[in-house]
Amino acid sequence: DHRISMGGELKAVGLPRTNSTAEFAPLGDDKEVEYFFASDASAIVEHTDRVIYLLDDDVATVGAEGILTIHRLKRSVDDTHNREITTLKMEIQEIMKGSYTSFMQKEIFEQPESVVNTMRGRINFDSEVVVLGGIKDYLGEIRRCRRLLLIACGTSYHSAIATRQLLEELTELPVMIDLASDFIDRSTPIFRDDVCFFISQSGETADTLMALRYCKSRNALIVGVTNTVGSSICRESHCGVHINAGPEIGVASTKAYTSQVISLVMFALMMAEDRISSQPRRSEIIQGLKNLPDQIKEVLALDDEIKDISKHVYEKKSMLVLGRGYNYATCMEGALKIKEITYMHSEGILAGELKHGPLALVDKGMPIIMLCMRDNTYTKTMNAVQQVTAREGQPIIICNKGDKESAKFGSRVLEIPKTVDCLQGLLAVIPLQLLSYHVALLRGCNVDCPRNLAKSVTVE
Repeated sequence: DHRISMGGELKAVGLPRTNSTAEFAPLGDDKEVEYFFASDASAIVEHTDRVIYLLDDDVATVGAEGILTIHRLKRSVDDTHNREITTLKMEIQEIMKGSYTSFMQKEIFEQPESVVNTMRGRINFDSEVVVLGGIKDYLGEIRRCRRLLLIACGTSYHSAIATRQLLEELTELPVMIDLASDFIDRSTPIFRDDVCFFISQSGETADTLMALRYCKSRNALIVGVTNTVGSSICRESHCGVHINAGPEIGVASTKAYTSQVISLVMFALMMAEDRISSQPRRSEIIQGLKNLPDQIKEVLALDDEIKDISKHVYEKKSMLVLGRGYNYATCMEGALKIKEITYMHSEGILAGELKHGPLALVDKGMPIIMLCMRDNTYTKTMNAVQQVTAREGQPIIICNKGDKESAKFGSRVLEIPKTVDCLQGLLAVIPLQLLSYHVALLRGCNVDCPRNLAKSVTVE
């Protein structure tokens, strides 16, 4: 019901531009028009399904007669000359709480479905073929690269840590991981045969975007991993992976983390598909991914048990989360969730670093969560558990089902299903997400909108 005016000429589709402005007017003299301005399309989906995305250096104004004018501050050679009105495919049910009390709770419990959506159409579990359509044309170039760089902030950075070991194992390439803000500060040397992954739920994270432009100016191959089609990182990458987790409204990222990890695991599986020596390992991981949704449901069934544990720790001032190997990223992510929404000081600590300082914090009053999984770091992790209990620490142990040896050291024990080592962190992080949620409720915090924080960090 709208028309585009540009020098008196009517156009039916898109928003063609003059040298500096495009106008968008209601069709007919008596038609009313309503404009909504938002930083994210999900905020306005209940009012309209038609959106125009503003680009960098755009200024939009609405005149007295309902005419929307988009003015371009700068123009470059590669500017698109047509501005499209996009129809949203998002359903309003996707951004409603439904029967849940908060978006964070809903998103934690959506993880069995969100991980299926991330894998849907990309993994054939029978033939064990993995195809990521967004990067398959660049796979040859990626295989010839000098090194992989994974650059991100916050939770997305933890997904990079979680998959680094597997990427090194299956690609046999050096894998660097960097916080985007630190990466820019250091002016890191980047070469044209580097492949740089930029991971961001929103695709608009300012530091990650600045790092992307820095690497792109040095002719590296840019791979975007985002949850938002059409975002800045999507548009400026050479190729990429859409994680398909669905809209995430809560400020603390939950289901996006698990989907980011799975997306990077699928990339590692693609890289190793033609290496005969890696086939047994690939097969083991693909079968692990197949069983993951049902195992996540098993972990979510521990909710009442976790709620009970939260009643014993919510009044404490601080909490330590310890693990090693694949579960180091899980510790950091769990500690971040506790900091974000409970406002309790929390720290994710590599169990191997315990004697280098953190052991001084351990006493019977300090809540400690320890991740003891039956993988190649199990013996070393159990050594850390014994160090903690010898100093009157009373750890809450998260271990595999039926692991009596680990359980006997815990004041409380949460048993989760066993899966392949590189996927174990996806199951272990869910009790930490639920614990942070319940502690936040007991402390009277707003779990969806923690103080001082925004969902997307769009400034440096």
